[in-house]
Amino acid sequence: MNPMNNNPDFENSWEVLALDIGGGTQDLLLWSPNRSMENSVQCVLPSPTVMVARRIAEATRQSRPIFLSGSLMGGGASSQAIRRHLKSGLPVYAEPGPAMTLHDNLEYILEAGVILTETAPAEAVKIHLSDIQEEALTALLESFELSRPGHYLVAVQDHGYSPVESNRKFRFQHWERFLQGRKPLETLLYREVPDYLTRMRALQGTWPQARVMDTGAAAILGALEDDRNPGRAEELLVVNIGNEHTLGAWLVEGALKGIYEHHTTLLDREKLLDHLDRFVAGAISNEAVYADRGHGCLNTAPRTGRLPRLLVTGPRRHLLAGTRAEMAAPYGNMMLSGCFGLLRAYRGPRRDPIKGQDLTPANKSEFY
Repeated sequence: MNPMNNNPDFENSWEVLALDIGGGTQDLLLWSPNRSMENSVQCVLPSPTVMVARRIAEATRQSRPIFLSGSLMGGGASSQAIRRHLKSGLPVYAEPGPAMTLHDNLEYILEAGVILTETAPAEAVKIHLSDIQEEALTALLESFELSRPGHYLVAVQDHGYSPVESNRKFRFQHWERFLQGRKPLETLLYREVPDYLTRMRALQGTWPQARVMDTGAAAILGALEDDRNPGRAEELLVVNIGNEHTLGAWLVEGALKGIYEHHTTLLDREKLLDHLDRFVAGAISNEAVYADRGHGCLNTAPRTGRLPRLLVTGPRRHLLAGTRAEMAAPYGNMMLSGCFGLLRAYRGPRRDPIKGQDLTPANKSEFY
């Protein structure tokens, strides 16, 4: 399924595979300009980090050592499972690349008890780390007799390479630079990934031709595909409440003016609404959010008065259920907001945000 090696008719294939890899699920969309979005293949599957965590937990239950091969991937459940394995007094062997799933500093990894080696001990359970489950995805497509895609779009959250500084702080510095550059969110879909985004670069090691984007940015763009998107002329706060992270994007006349990012498990309804109100007003500081164990916030165009229109998506959106928030469900499927956002960044929005006109070109090649 490698797009470089296994798809000789790449230029003639208009199938697009969009894959949004989160902390709890990986959401898949297989789309073609010849097929409506509602009739496209859509799947919600367990996240790779969850599946890796299950395999590690089983090895822990069996009191067997593990050997980690593959590449750097998303942490979360997998990192927690590795730490529990170590706390149980069981050996963890790992190649240096996948070991950096735990931390960007190899010295820290060694201090945690991981044994770095290129060779798997005979008694160890071999566990492959990767954000892309290539064999499983290939089998899925083949099982349902689906065409191999010619274009690959993938969303992951990458904190960036930060061996010494807090990765929360390092990640938000990336957002600060982006806001200062005044570029649209769509430009965060990378063909050439910056060197410091090591998780994205590791992903391209498996799928070299994939375009890669941040999960938060993809979800925000996907929410804008909802029919309730009020358009560029209004102020709008779009919030993605993910399984692990909550991201708020403050938009003024369609332009990104502010970012708020926190950990979902540290938020409840009252706290989140209070933070969002103060974020839009410019009344909560970056330092305050960071001190609360979040990532940070920055608003370059604060406003006064009641919180404006609020559009919410994400698997934990129930956190704001029953409030003034509007629940976005682009194309009728909230769980695929990230996939729809990837596609929006790649081909452009489906309709003009002001006039409401359909922007689908007559010639499908114009998408690309």
